[in-house]
Amino acid sequence: MLAAERQAAILDRLTHQPAVRVSGLALALGVSEMTVRRDIDTLEARGALVRVHGGAVRIGSLSSVEAGFDANRTRGGLAKQQIAATAVSLLTPGMTVSITGGTTTYTLAPLLARVQGLTIITNSLPLADELHRLRSAGPGDRAPEVLLSGGQLTPSKALVGPIATSTISSLRADLCFMGAHGVDAAAGITTPNLAEADTNKAFARACGELVILADATRIGVVSLARVAALDSATALVTDQPPDDDYGTLTRILCEPVPDPPLEERP
Repeated sequence: MLAAERQAAILDRLTHQPAVRVSGLALALGVSEMTVRRDIDTLEARGALVRVHGGAVRIGSLSSVEAGFDANRTRGGLAKQQIAATAVSLLTPGMTVSITGGTTTYTLAPLLARVQGLTIITNSLPLADELHRLRSAGPGDRAPEVLLSGGQLTPSKALVGPIATSTISSLRADLCFMGAHGVDAAAGITTPNLAEADTNKAFARACGELVILADATRIGVVSLARVAALDSATALVTDQPPDDDYGTLTRILCEPVPDPPLEERP
């Protein structure tokens, strides 16, 4: 297959889906991953797509478009489970933990209930609702206490704006788990929602340690509004190693979630 044909095939895929992975393209096109990366570089130079860690996304899908919670919830489920399991291993009983909105942070909910005596500060309606449900169903001495900010609701079902920012700024957490629309070595942590950026800045300021939770599709992505510089975070929990230009940031890679026994698989 000629380079022009491969590149046309890549762009055709991006008309039907917002992102493509290098590994998937290499398999589909019958070429090496290095060849696919060169094609993506060529297409990016032409302004036809945006290269991100592990693949590419179509133009216009990054900087100012915020996908809804339900749309993102089903994306990258295994990676989110890996990230959540690794993140919760950083906690100790009795901690106060702040958690921003998003589908990756929502995946933490059932695991948080396993750590005794946690207090959770969050602006995520789905996370607060799930923790309330778990508290009602499980032993009261293990289920986390939940403090929910007020504010305006975003498409990601997070509460943002002056009320949320004021509430979060008045509290102090030992550790903050922050989801991110984009994590980039130069641009830092970014989001397409301006109000959410301000609220997440408050989360970043009001904690002892900031831990970013982001799967590989978020690495290298730059969105509209900056939340914080990357060096303000203690750690990045992700499912694939980012490039070496992420400096001194501690990178915690996920342990794979084991496959269920064959008899339990659908």
